[in-house]
Amino acid sequence: MTVRHEGVELRWLGYATARLEAPDGTVVYTDPGRYGTLDGTWAERYGGADHPNGAAYDARDGDVVLVTHDHHYDDDGVRRVAGEDATVVVYESVDTEAIADHSGRDVAAPEDLPYDVERVAYGDTVSAAGVSVTAVPAYNHEDGPRAGPDGEVAHPRGFGCGFRFVVGGLPTLWTGDSDVVPEQEDLDVSLLLPSIARSFTMNRHDAAGLAETLEPNLVVPIHYNTFPDLRADSSAFAADVAKRAVPVALDEGWY
Repeated sequence: MTVRHEGVELRWLGYATARLEAPDGTVVYTDPGRYGTLDGTWAERYGGADHPNGAAYDARDGDVVLVTHDHHYDDDGVRRVAGEDATVVVYESVDTEAIADHSGRDVAAPEDLPYDVERVAYGDTVSAAGVSVTAVPAYNHEDGPRAGPDGEVAHPRGFGCGFRFVVGGLPTLWTGDSDVVPEQEDLDVSLLLPSIARSFTMNRHDAAGLAETLEPNLVVPIHYNTFPDLRADSSAFAADVAKRAVPVALDEGWY
């Protein structure tokens, strides 16, 4: 399904991958790939949830590709979405050697791909293809519900980021893998793309509260129902957000 908002067309392609296209044809992707979401194997590997899935995706039409952290970096996914002249905006700490050590995934470094690559730190703003992109802190609270007994979290501060970006004049926030954090709360956002995946990020209740705080013109959740640990009740989330007088849409399934 395609969600249309203020002239921008949005599709959730699975996991943390969203595609946004401005009226002038500029295309932005968030965190492309992983878990079979772009190579056509998600349904046979997982399935059974309200999550986009379908044939392999290989559009290669992206002008800007955003990568938030190690868990979401997939060089094959980048190749499937990036156009020939794409700019790949990568959080500074994405480390392919660490990815290989921790997960066994052997991936090419962003700088080895045939695209322009911009590394960004918290607060950095870059412009590519007319799209302004700012790296926003994203992390789990060490004393929060995603923390272990010793305060260990999957996403410590400095490990990854979210992105506030403006495409087609539309200020958009993709939260990345994060709890609700103070650095999000004063952002000017028209389109909010929160994770509602609960196990490693903010859950649906947290995300609904963030929507109420930011008062965007539309909320579309992504990054949920990919596999069991990421299950979320998206219908309950949508009802919660709507009760807070914030417009909300779900983009589930492959249409």
